[in-house]
Amino acid sequence: MSDLQIEVLGTRAEPYAAVPTLMLRLELREPSGDPVHAIALRAQIRIEPQRRRYSPAERSRLLELFGEQPQWGETVRPFLWTHASAMLPGFTGRAEVDLPITCTYDFEVAASKYLHALGDGEIPLTLLFSGTVLAQRNGALAVQPVAWHVEAHHRMPVAVWRDVMDQYFPNSGWIRLRRETIDALTRYKAERAIPSWDDAFEMLLKEAGS
Repeated sequence: MSDLQIEVLGTRAEPYAAVPTLMLRLELREPSGDPVHAIALRAQIRIEPQRRRYSPAERSRLLELFGEQPQWGETVRPFLWTHASAMLPGFTGRAEVDLPITCTYDFEVAASKYLHALGDGEIPLTLLFSGTVLAQRNGALAVQPVAWHVEAHHRMPVAVWRDVMDQYFPNSGWIRLRRETIDALTRYKAERAIPSWDDAFEMLLKEAGS
């Protein structure tokens, strides 16, 4: 079993990726001092919503996800955000590397609903690691699994997530709809000569009295 230790140092938005991407800066440590040749690292990233406070406006926006306030004692539980993986280069003793996290703004995904609802503050994350370490052991190459207990905690600023979304979806969001719904909305927009989708939804909201 590998002696690998991992800590999250920080998070930043990646401005040059093809899709919205966050970079988690990781510190890797190998206490034995044996050279590590490569690591195939995987991470399950979980959001722990019970580890922060919420403003009245945030609680209102989280109604769909967690229900009414009296239910929160049962409904506010850790949940999966995403998975990430990377091939990491070799090092001896200590190294800093970036772990890319691909993000989505799809409001059908629970994590996106949660992140969008937050106004400021931090997002409590837990990273559960797994993978394979190729290292030098007693003069020979050894392939060892990342220990099952290797994990890290990180409080990612909400501003970092908003930064990456603003780079790829400036002042906008993304909603997935059935094809039949899109066809009906397209007819509604065309029949009324509505110039934009924003105007079409605004008119629908007015007709619904919202």
